[in-house]
Amino acid sequence: METKWLEDFVSLAETRSFSRSAQLRHVTQPAFSRRIQALEAWAGADLVDRSSYPTRLTPAGQTLYDQSLEMLQGLQSTRAMLRGHTSAGQDFIEFALPHTLAFTFFPAWVSSLREKFGPLKSRLIALNVHDAVLRLVEGSCDLLMTYHHDSQPFQLDPDRYEMVSLGQEVLAPFSRANAAGEAEFSLPGRAGQPLPYLGYAPGAYLGRMVELILKQSSTPIHLDRVYETDMAEGLKAMALEGHGIAFLPLSAVKKEVRSKKLVSAGSHLEMTMDVRVYRERPTSKKIAKSHAQALWVYLQSQASAKHQVVVRDGLQLAGKLRPARDR
Repeated sequence: METKWLEDFVSLAETRSFSRSAQLRHVTQPAFSRRIQALEAWAGADLVDRSSYPTRLTPAGQTLYDQSLEMLQGLQSTRAMLRGHTSAGQDFIEFALPHTLAFTFFPAWVSSLREKFGPLKSRLIALNVHDAVLRLVEGSCDLLMTYHHDSQPFQLDPDRYEMVSLGQEVLAPFSRANAAGEAEFSLPGRAGQPLPYLGYAPGAYLGRMVELILKQSSTPIHLDRVYETDMAEGLKAMALEGHGIAFLPLSAVKKEVRSKKLVSAGSHLEMTMDVRVYRERPTSKKIAKSHAQALWVYLQSQASAKHQVVVRDGLQLAGKLRPARDR
């Protein structure tokens, strides 16, 4: 029996909806249902009354729900005590983030923090987007840093989690430059001669963003997938070798674009994403580390200052554009 099954079950008992709980637990509904079935197999009893809607617990399910709350709270308390034994670990802020951000955005971001915020001790946990979000949900990191786009929002309860926007990232297609400094492969390609495409593995967050870019294109795009991987760095390496077109975050290819090793393969096929950082709201039962709390307050102040500048500039611009008779 796995503890995540208990967490799934507690979520189902509280939402009374398989689909809603699957969203909150960041898994597909079929996968969520299989985990509940696995828990029932372990318990040797039906835990959910599937003949009713909304979902209700059976008497056995109600008993397990009550016990699950105690067990999970006990495990959380035990983990907190164990972490407390390592005082040095309290100085470190644990970040969970996707591999791509770990290689691109994060290093430069930490450098800017040290200049303005001060010394920072950080522990990096690089994962795929789904597992990085799961780290935050399970309480296994202090902060989650990830991409965000309105078409692919994360189902994080705003009453439990809070967010600060750190900036923006552009996702665009790149190709190796030829001797003339132009793209070896340039979109959109032709139906009879599709362009070699270096894509993200199925399920990858950036892969879903690329699919949206291609779907929204007003011009048919002709690509032949010849390679795939989870990591943008892997796609960049293949693009540099001239194996095809890859959609890459701009921060990942700044040096290569400056040196003209990589060039745009289609400037009209771009998407802008937010880079955000999330944390679980502190409570009386779970207090944020002092260093993590200080960083969060700083990030909030920076975001608030940027917002005030945008509003002020917007008001000034509106004043300049207002017709004379309205002034």
